[in-house]
Amino acid sequence: MIVYVESNFILEIAHLREEHENCDRILNLSVTGEIQLVLPAFSVGEVYEAQTRRAKRRAELHGKLNAELGELARSRPYRDSRDEFMKITKALIVSGEEEGQRLDDAVKRVLAAADIIPIERDTIASAFKLRLTRRLRTQDAIVLASVLAHLAAAGPKPKCFITRNSKDFANPDIVADLSKSDCELFTSFGEGYGFVIGHSV
Repeated sequence: MIVYVESNFILEIAHLREEHENCDRILNLSVTGEIQLVLPAFSVGEVYEAQTRRAKRRAELHGKLNAELGELARSRPYRDSRDEFMKITKALIVSGEEEGQRLDDAVKRVLAAADIIPIERDTIASAFKLRLTRRLRTQDAIVLASVLAHLAAAGPKPKCFITRNSKDFANPDIVADLSKSDCELFTSFGEGYGFVIGHSV
């Protein structure tokens, strides 16, 4: 079986989100060779772009919070709470550093277990068309174009594409695009894992 995933698969594992255990189970099936896990190369760049945005927001929040807490600590009723205030702002920085390390670790794990779909010239050309016909953001269009290109040469084995991005991918036209290659779409890693296990029995 071929299981296609994208950036939110990595982020789910890295940030220990609510479906990370199902992602770990899927990843382990790939490690043991029970499934073929496939990831568009573009998705690796996406996770770091998302992490950069997240770190920037956190740094801005840290600066604002630090300034406000500093002013508050100047007030006599809160002067003794300064150390507690500083712990809060420090936690923002420390958690960001820890998340960055977990992301690197998650990317390494996935790259060690997955096949990577390269970004070809035809993939970009197809993405431009999909952006218009499927009303997708450019990033999502590149992911879909990558998956469709790989599906075209994948053969008759069972296939599924699992993504948490139901807003953009769960529309009838995209479901039809995937169905032409006998590929099921799931917008929950739990449902996707259930499908994989059901076809592994």
